[in-house]
Amino acid sequence: LSLNDQELKRKAKAHDEIAHDVKQAAVLGAGIMGGGIAYQSAVKGTPILMKDIREEAIQLGLNEASKLLGNRVEKGRLTPAKMAEALNAIRPTLSYGDFANVDIVVEAVVENPKVKQAVLAEVEGQVKDDAILASNTSTISINLLAKALKRPENFVGMHFFNPVHMMPLVEVIRGEKSSEVAVATTVAYAKKMGKNPIVVNDCPGFLVNRVLFPYFGGFAKLVSAGVDFVRIDKVMEKFGWPMGPAYLMDVVGIDTGHHGRDVMAEGFPDRMKDERRSAVDALYEANRLGQKNGKGFYAYETDKRGKPKKVADASVLDVLKPIVFEQREVTDEDIINWMMVPLCLETVRCLEDGIVETAAEADMGLVYGIGFPPFRGGALRYIDSIGVAEFVALADQYADLGPLYHPTAKLREMAKNGQRFFN
Repeated sequence: LSLNDQELKRKAKAHDEIAHDVKQAAVLGAGIMGGGIAYQSAVKGTPILMKDIREEAIQLGLNEASKLLGNRVEKGRLTPAKMAEALNAIRPTLSYGDFANVDIVVEAVVENPKVKQAVLAEVEGQVKDDAILASNTSTISINLLAKALKRPENFVGMHFFNPVHMMPLVEVIRGEKSSEVAVATTVAYAKKMGKNPIVVNDCPGFLVNRVLFPYFGGFAKLVSAGVDFVRIDKVMEKFGWPMGPAYLMDVVGIDTGHHGRDVMAEGFPDRMKDERRSAVDALYEANRLGQKNGKGFYAYETDKRGKPKKVADASVLDVLKPIVFEQREVTDEDIINWMMVPLCLETVRCLEDGIVETAAEADMGLVYGIGFPPFRGGALRYIDSIGVAEFVALADQYADLGPLYHPTAKLREMAKNGQRFFN
């Protein structure tokens, strides 16, 4: 981990020479995400404009930022004077009036390509010619969004993970037209915000979500095979994940997971499209959206500290009944393999497709972005620990589960030649 982290920092540092200094930032779209981005920028010393079209969204964003700052004061990690300074560095606005001197704009509006394209095209007309536009999209193609712009060379993806203040990773996504300066400036701004940036190339889901959805795909197959999701969560937590897949989906939001899965199925239909209804479809249709509305796989109560606490909810079994197509006996080891094999193989594909440049970056992206068990080092290190040939043989045992479990030709070649991802 330490060596991989150094590799990450070395690659990020290489961008410093051509990066423009970001003295003034802006975020489009307030709310929880925009408020989190504004907080992170302000607390690390870069003033930021926070624009929305609705006053209540601005309030939500400011409340999020002041709540996060207040928490730091309570823990003694920030003085009240520094908190006031950081809050003053966030300027809420309903208009583009002050956008003329902004160096970078992070767009964080709703995850809808048409809305994002309209907003990006609009802001492009309000900023100086060399201002960088960055979209905080989690799944939508940067090349697609760039089509709405007159200066696509100034446009990149800048994908923050939720909650922004907690998650160390930022994916900087290079589109076909993105200039080196745009990429470098965005990397430098992410570092200034105290984040670990990884530069990836454009594809549906980029690196982290592209790898995460096959993991969720394995989970969906287990639930449809009659395996209790509480048991799956316990097995995966014991394996080292900070939370099991059902709980993670509740935290992310079932609607977000449903939308992301559809985007990924469209992008990679050969292996990510599944004609059958799954647990996510059943919960989504029952309006059980997870923590955000108090019911998903689990139900949620507020604990003494005002945080959502998961509790068992027997009524979910009736919702899931129609998508259980068989009752299969599986061991705990099977559960791990049904979930981990697709995740690992998709990471291999991302490396082979050039979405991510090095094995170190791929692994650190998973550790920092989705909480991959750090002591296992990442997906490619995990394959190495089993042995590439042994991993290919393991995947072949589950080949009947579909293309997500089929090793690539290049991985089979590596297995034959006794190669590894890390020497």
